[in-house]
Amino acid sequence: PLLSLKPLPSWAGEVRLISPFFYKDLLVKSISKLFRNHFLLCFPCPIPTTMSLVKKALTSKVESVEDSQNISVLDLPDLVLECILEKLPPAPLCQMASVCRSLRERCVSDHLWERHMKQKWGRVIGEAAYREWKWHVASKGNAETIRYGRQRSLMRLVSLHWPFSLMRTKVDTNNTCKQSTYLPPDSLMRWYLALETGDFWFPAQVYNRENGHVGFMLSCYDAELSYDPQTDTFQARYPPHGRRAVAVEHGIPWERLRAPPVDTSPHDLHISDCLHDLHPGDHVEIQWRRNKEFPYGWWYGVVGHLELCNGNENYCRCHSSDMVVLEFNQYTPDSRWRKTSISRKDHREEGNETDGFYGGIRKLKSEAEISLWKSIWPSETLD
Repeated sequence: PLLSLKPLPSWAGEVRLISPFFYKDLLVKSISKLFRNHFLLCFPCPIPTTMSLVKKALTSKVESVEDSQNISVLDLPDLVLECILEKLPPAPLCQMASVCRSLRERCVSDHLWERHMKQKWGRVIGEAAYREWKWHVASKGNAETIRYGRQRSLMRLVSLHWPFSLMRTKVDTNNTCKQSTYLPPDSLMRWYLALETGDFWFPAQVYNRENGHVGFMLSCYDAELSYDPQTDTFQARYPPHGRRAVAVEHGIPWERLRAPPVDTSPHDLHISDCLHDLHPGDHVEIQWRRNKEFPYGWWYGVVGHLELCNGNENYCRCHSSDMVVLEFNQYTPDSRWRKTSISRKDHREEGNETDGFYGGIRKLKSEAEISLWKSIWPSETLD
């Protein structure tokens, strides 16, 4: 068969000395021949514009050997094949994993999928999502999901890029795809597929929830998210607030999501460690909830000056006071939501059923975080 292992030809030692560009050229020819009757693959490997006379001679030699010996991908040196697999996008990497056992063992390796996870999901996946995934894998009855779900997830991912008519898949009497590939339940590849196909709901936070509802402007709330690969957006399920049922929002873009910045449950008070380091002008996030039955959301604000301070930096002593003024400038100056004060020394949840309850504080030190909050600033001042 085409993928059977063969001893390396005599010219293999010479090929090892050639530049990586030549390996790319050779791999394109080998893979194209390998999958000509199986898959439609696209490998963006440009052919070098100039080649030395030695490379040209070796190329001719390689082509003649290909014609006579049916060179396979597995005939490439291990290091070269590994380098090529590292360059493949997720969908072609999945296809390579379905070819044979040897390629499967390489393609499901965590170190290949770690880069894909970080590039696409690193911004929205945090510790909470990882714990949820580990629990999902270990939960009772998940073995059957792994057994019958992994092929559906893989095929669904690949079908987003290649029509099913181009893929030859055997089906048994129960219409279940036969797949000998074994994906370890806790592998990064399996997690990536579960996220990419929307099969796994993960915890994250959403800015300006419920399509920018006026009551949630400049806030960030916890939710369960599921990805829609067809629209490249997300669906969110927000936990119930008091007597209110679970709220669902569709079509959320990537820029409105983030991984939780602190490992604190939305029902718990965050322990603030920045209170004695707050100065007027600092950007902050503070927990706030409407009443005791509601979970906390994170709200954006800035540290302001005390009432008796004129704001002159040469005379300002606000940072020495036991009280810290927080301003929420998205509201009008006469709004009851515009300003609040908290204690530096003994801050706990503060507030009442009329104005809501203020919880823990985070000082924002990242310009990226501050810029994101400013980018979603409401077009009109709120009452």
